[in-house]
Amino acid sequence: MPPHDRKAAPGRRMLALPTVCPCEAIAPGTLLASLVALVAEVARHDAAALPVLRRGAGEALRITRVLLAFLEEVREAAAPLPDASVLGLSELHVAMQKLRFLLADCSRRGARLWVLMNADLVASELRFVLCSVATAMDVLPADVVGASVEAGELARLLSQQAWRAPVWPDEDDGRAIRSVRSMLALFRGSATPHAEDAMMVLGRVGITSWCDCAEEATFLEAELLDRLEDGRENDNDLVLISGLMAFLVYCRVVLFDSVDAKKADAAAPGSRPAASCAAWTSQEALQCPISLELMTDPVTVTTGQTYDRTSIKRWVKGGCRTCPVTGEKLRSAQFVPNVAVRGIVEQLLLANGTPLHEQQSSKHRCAVDKTASAFGPAAAGGVRLAVAFLIARLSRGTPEEQKKAAFEVRKLAKRNVYHRACLVEADAVPWLLHLLSSADASVQDNAIASLLNLSKHAAGRRALVEAGGLGLVVDAVNVAAKVEARQNAAAIMFYLSPNSEYCQEIGRIPEAIPTLVRLMRDGTYRGRKNALVSLHGVLHGASSIGKAVTAGAVGVLATLLSGDREDLANDSVALLARIGEQPAGATAILASSELFTSLVDFLGASASRSGKDHCVALLASLCMHGGDKVVALMGKMTALMPALYALIADGSPLANKKARWLINEIHRVYEQRQPPPVVPPAGDRVIRV
Repeated sequence: MPPHDRKAAPGRRMLALPTVCPCEAIAPGTLLASLVALVAEVARHDAAALPVLRRGAGEALRITRVLLAFLEEVREAAAPLPDASVLGLSELHVAMQKLRFLLADCSRRGARLWVLMNADLVASELRFVLCSVATAMDVLPADVVGASVEAGELARLLSQQAWRAPVWPDEDDGRAIRSVRSMLALFRGSATPHAEDAMMVLGRVGITSWCDCAEEATFLEAELLDRLEDGRENDNDLVLISGLMAFLVYCRVVLFDSVDAKKADAAAPGSRPAASCAAWTSQEALQCPISLELMTDPVTVTTGQTYDRTSIKRWVKGGCRTCPVTGEKLRSAQFVPNVAVRGIVEQLLLANGTPLHEQQSSKHRCAVDKTASAFGPAAAGGVRLAVAFLIARLSRGTPEEQKKAAFEVRKLAKRNVYHRACLVEADAVPWLLHLLSSADASVQDNAIASLLNLSKHAAGRRALVEAGGLGLVVDAVNVAAKVEARQNAAAIMFYLSPNSEYCQEIGRIPEAIPTLVRLMRDGTYRGRKNALVSLHGVLHGASSIGKAVTAGAVGVLATLLSGDREDLANDSVALLARIGEQPAGATAILASSELFTSLVDFLGASASRSGKDHCVALLASLCMHGGDKVVALMGKMTALMPALYALIADGSPLANKKARWLINEIHRVYEQRQPPPVVPPAGDRVIRV
C-alpha cells in the first residue's frame, strides 16, 4: 500500500502526536538500527500526493532523506557508538515518530478537510519537528558526526537546513480556507453558497465523489461524538467541526446527484478479507486486563502493557498512577495506540461477521444524546438547507431522486438528534410513509430505516402516529421486500411501545401482535431480537397478552429459551414474565411441563442478573395463578430450592423478595399436605412425673 493511502493509527486523536521515548539503558547500536528503519519508513511518503501543505511537507521529507543518508553513513562506518550518543539518537527517534504521525494525518482519507482547516497548526508542528531534528544533531557526539567525511558533510547540511526550512501553508490552502469560512458565514444567514465555490474547496483536498464526501462527514461526526463522549461540550473545536459537517452534508446532498455505491462498498469495513491470524489468535489474549472485554481501542502504557483505552483512562482518572498488571508507576498518562493488536481484533471480528464499527456502536450512545442542538448557527443553517432540499426531492422528485433522498435521510438521522428534529419539523415522516409502498426494495428499505431513526425522537414518534403510520409499519413487518426492512419495522414498534396510547393503538391492529410472533419464530437473529423487545413493550393488559397466547407466543418462547443464544433466552424469560402476569398467560405456560422445567434450570444456570429477576418473578406469578398445585409441583423440583437460596444470598432486592415468598409458599403447602400426627387414646397415654 502506498504511504499516502495509509490511515492514521486507529484510536489516536487527529493531530495528537503521542511518542515513546527509547529506554535510557538501550544499546546505541540497537537504537540506531530502530531509528534507521523508522526514518526509512517516513522517507517513503510522497509530498505531492498530500492534499494540503505539499510544500512544507516536501521540505520536511527532503530533510528526512538527508537524515536517512547520514544515519546510513554512520551505520556503514561500523565504529562502536558511545553511550553519549543515546541522547541525540533518542531525540531523533521521538521527532521521527511525530513526523510519521503528522504525515499520516495529512494524507488520511476522510480527514482532508479537517487537516486543511488546521493547516496553520500542522505547519507549526512540522517546524517544531524540524527544530527538534536540528537540536538533536547539535548534541550528537563529535565521533558520531565525524564517523566519515560524508557523514560530517551530511550532518552540517542537515543541521543548517532543518533550522531554516520554510514550512508554511500553501497559498492555495489559504485561499480554500477563506472560501470555507465564507460559506459557513452564508450558512449562518441561511443563504445558499455558490456551487462553484464549494466544488473548488472540495477539489483542493481531493473530494471528487459522493463517497469521498460521505467519508469526510463520517470522520467529523466521529470526532464530534468522541469529544462529547469525553465530556468536552465546551471544546472550542465543536463549533468548527459541526460547521464543517454541515458543509459536507450540504455538498453531499446537493452537489452529487448519485451515490457511487460500488466505491462505497469497496471501502466498507466488511469488504476486506480477514487475515489468517484471526484463526489462531485466542480471544482471551485480546481482552482488556481491566474490563475483561475485547479491546476495540487498544493502547499501550509506559510499562509496555496494553489495555482498552476507555478502561485505562477510567483507571487513571480515578487517581490510580500504577500499571494494573505490573504494579509499576506510570511515568506518563499518555497512551500509544497499539496498531498491531487493533488489527488482529478487527480481523477477528470480521472473521465472525462483525465489523469493528458495529462492535463499538455502543461507545457513542451517550454522546448522541448531547447532539440535541446544533453547535453554532452555521451548523444549524447548513443542515436546514440540506433538509429542505431533501424534502423537496422526496415530495416532487423523480424516482431516482426520491431513492437518493431516502438514503440521505437515513444517513442524516442516524446519530444526530438535531438532524432528526429538523427532518421531523420539515414533515419528512409523511413522505417517508408514502415510500413504504414503493416497488423498489432499496427505497422501501431506506424509508423504513429513516422512520426507525426518526422514531427515536419524541416528535418523530408523534408525527408517525398522527400520520396514520402504525398500520403501514405493521404491514412492513410482514411484507417488506428485504429482511433488514422487516427487522427495522419491528424495531419502530419497540420505540413506540413506551407510550401507553401508542401501545393501545398497536394492540387494536389485528395483525400487529401475530406479526411480531411470526417474526420472533421465523426471523433472523436480529429480527427475533427486535420482535422480542417490541412485544415486551406492546403487551400490556389481558387483551394484548391473550392475543399473543393465541398467536402461539408461548411455544415460540419455549424454543428460544432452550436455544444457544443466551441473550435471546434472557429476553424470552422477560417476555414470559410479562405474559405470566395474566391468568390466561400463566395457564398457557403451565400447560407445557417442559417449559416449566426449563425455567427452573434457567434460574439455576443463568449468569444474567436481570434474567434471574424475570425468572423468579415469573415463577411467583405462576404460583399465584396456578395455586397450591403448582406450588407443590415446584417443591418436588430438587434444583429449585438451591437456586432460590442463592438469590436470597446474592440476588437483587426484588429477586430476594420473590425468592423468600416462593420458599415460604413451598414450605406452607408441604406442611399442609403432611398427615396430622397420631394421638394415642387417653388410656394408653403415659403420665410422666
